[in-house]
Amino acid sequence: MARTQRTPAAGDTHRRPQTYSKSGNPARAALARPTGQARTATLGDWVRAARIPTLAVSVAAVVLGTGASWVTVLPAQWHWIRAGLALIVAVALQIGVNFANDYSDGIRGTDVRRQGPTRLVGSGLAQPKSVLTVALVWFGIAGLAGLAITLITHHWWLLAVGAIAIAAAWFYTGGKRPYGYYALGEVAVFVFFGLVAVVGSAFIQGFGIGQQVWWVAVGAGLLAVSVLIANNLRDIDGDRIAGKRTLMTLIGRRASKVLFCICLLAPFAMIALVAVLIPGVWFVMFALLAAVPACVILTTAKHPSELVLAMKLASLTALIYGVGLGVLFAL
Repeated sequence: MARTQRTPAAGDTHRRPQTYSKSGNPARAALARPTGQARTATLGDWVRAARIPTLAVSVAAVVLGTGASWVTVLPAQWHWIRAGLALIVAVALQIGVNFANDYSDGIRGTDVRRQGPTRLVGSGLAQPKSVLTVALVWFGIAGLAGLAITLITHHWWLLAVGAIAIAAAWFYTGGKRPYGYYALGEVAVFVFFGLVAVVGSAFIQGFGIGQQVWWVAVGAGLLAVSVLIANNLRDIDGDRIAGKRTLMTLIGRRASKVLFCICLLAPFAMIALVAVLIPGVWFVMFALLAAVPACVILTTAKHPSELVLAMKLASLTALIYGVGLGVLFAL
């Protein structure tokens, strides 16, 4: 039976007391709301839980893939409905996985010592079932949009891709053996928010994929990984205590900082490859104005808030990179 670590002082009703199991690991503190707790999740809390700034990763991937299709398919065409549906799939999946992580990490007690933005379940602001329901709704929206793409294109194997993407989103931190707890989160982010999102968006436009699409998809995937690295580096201490084995907890702070800079800067080498065919893409190098400060801030960070800023700059870099390349491809 779990025991309460401390009794809240007068006026300290906005958070739940932390509880621990007999083994000393964080228990499922979010499952029982203390009597008299006044603080409940506001609309702003729910919006923040969706992690809006990081959605730039999925938006950039779809715009990049859609624009890249113009240098692959001749004659080039815009299929706005397909592009819009692809955007809904990508964004809905990312929001869904964000709420699913909030739920799964919360009921495991992983978020008890979280240093970053407040989580709904881990802080006791919302009931776990409510957060789970929101996650499933977003997964449902992604599934319906994906089904619509399949019906329009008649490529039925896309249903399998969508099912795998939703399963990967859930089992990132959900289930008995979440792969996010075994240092595989970065691999999944690279695959689904890089290769699948970019190449998939390009494919549904004209059912063709050129090598330049794969090059920029690798770049988008690396940028998405950099965002996750900043997030997990911020939570490295709490994750170690909770037994969550992310790649950051395995390789340590110094190696994580080096990996962040590599993932954030390497995509610009992809621009050199693409520029052989499309010289105008050099304008995307302006994204370095966000990428370089992000590297400096993260490598010298002393406080979690600095890591949050680095993560936001990495997201901005991904947005400029993806949207910029996508537009230049289409011109």
